[in-house]
Amino acid sequence: MAIHAEHELHKRRFSRNLGVGLLLAGFVALVFGLTVVKVEQLGAVQGFDHVLRSEMLPKEEAPKP
Repeated sequence: MAIHAEHELHKRRFSRNLGVGLLLAGFVALVFGLTVVKVEQLGAVQGFDHVLRSEMLPKEEAPKP
């Protein structure tokens, strides 16, 4: 079986796929960058788990151990 050149359709599909891949990588980098900035600004954020924690109360209302 002889080796034949790629069809022009394959070249167009490759360029389209490359463009979509670059856009996807850019979007992932943008979301990662925004996440890093948000974590640096807010620090470690505790989730809401429906439990009263003493560190959430103002200092004067915190129960004394």
